[in-house]
Amino acid sequence: MPRLALYSLIVCLLAVAAAVVSFVHGQWIGVIWVLLAGVTSNMCWYYHRRAKLAAAAGRQRAAG
Repeated sequence: MPRLALYSLIVCLLAVAAAVVSFVHGQWIGVIWVLLAGVTSNMCWYYHRRAKLAAAAGRQRAAG
């Protein structure tokens, strides 16, 4: 897994944990944490997909 995808996954998990803690304490700031988790999960997917496509293109260039 690429480094940026791993970092964004870690931030996503931390944001989800912060959202749960915020909602348990009755604070509405948890909504912001949920939004941050959504953005970082998209970043994780994007960087993972980009690395996967780059690896496939590298294998295709090497084979052909």
